[in-house]
Amino acid sequence: MLPTITMLPPTTTLPIETGLRLEGIARARQALLVERASATMGLLAPWVERSWQRCMGLGHDPRHETVFEVLTPQQMRRTTEGNAQLVQSARPLLETLARAIANTRYFAILTNADGVVVDACGAIDHSDLRAEMITRVGTDLSERSVGTTAIGAALADLQPVWLHRGEHFFANTGHYSCAGAPLIGPDGRCIGMLDLTGIDAVERPELKHLAAQTASKIENALVLDQPHSVTLRLNWPGNSMGGDTDGLLCLDADGWITGANPAARMMVPALATATGHAVHVSEVFGMPYQMLFDAARRARTVLDIPLWTGLRLQALPVQASEDKRITAMNALEQRGVPLKAREVEVIRRAVEEARGNVAQAAQVLGISRATVYRKLNLKH
Repeated sequence: MLPTITMLPPTTTLPIETGLRLEGIARARQALLVERASATMGLLAPWVERSWQRCMGLGHDPRHETVFEVLTPQQMRRTTEGNAQLVQSARPLLETLARAIANTRYFAILTNADGVVVDACGAIDHSDLRAEMITRVGTDLSERSVGTTAIGAALADLQPVWLHRGEHFFANTGHYSCAGAPLIGPDGRCIGMLDLTGIDAVERPELKHLAAQTASKIENALVLDQPHSVTLRLNWPGNSMGGDTDGLLCLDADGWITGANPAARMMVPALATATGHAVHVSEVFGMPYQMLFDAARRARTVLDIPLWTGLRLQALPVQASEDKRITAMNALEQRGVPLKAREVEVIRRAVEEARGNVAQAAQVLGISRATVYRKLNLKH
């Protein structure tokens, strides 16, 4: 039997809100959850209604208080080990996200594919039990456990969602407003989701876009963190390359695809149907794959490559070490760091990762040792 924690009744009442939005939610609750009508007559988003129907199918009663189940120590160890890469890849982006929403009374929660919390970040009021329980690593926030939330809905429908107050299934979760977006792993399977939650907070549906955008960046980080030799950055002709909207394919030394982000899977039909099994890049593009590796050894060589469907993509093949440098530069640029400082920071990180071995850092960055010494004001 799993240990459980029951949400205590809140010490404050919900702020009074008016308007058609909350009135419609209240009518929908009455129709579907009390009168057990077959539909809510368009008062709810279809995915919310589907979630309510699933909750009733599970035997949930919306009048009951939510019970938050916590994993056993053994389950916690397995979950921590199984999601270590997700947490590691996502953490820098969660910290950036937390700064962006610091003044909104919202915070970020990262879950695995089962809806179990694996990380949380932001302005979390740990003195508020309503915040403490949902941000505790190991808490089960799946639809099976806590009913309709952005977490369960995003994992079930695999799309970004926004959920406000009474749209949650259980009455005592009506303090929450939350945005959620699923996370698709390098092999094309859902590996978790990103949630932004506020408690007694102003409704901010625009956070759905922010959650989806950050989820996309986490997906890219997960792909680039896979062991690989060459990254292919893909885009349609006419689009710039090197940014967050690129399709990403990672190749090992023999041309096998080790990971792809959702954008690449949408661009390349052969990947959309290849979830979970190995694909060679020659099965994807109508050209000798060795040309991609040759181009990666040349600086910023963009290729015009044919798909087997007859369409063509632009591809920027980049050696793995160089792509990490590009990604780091982009992240610093988004933080407003000047170009010269970005270059120095990337070089400094490379030297740190090489444990002070300047020659190794220079080789990884594709620059001379003298450049490393000069940029960091080091003595030979």
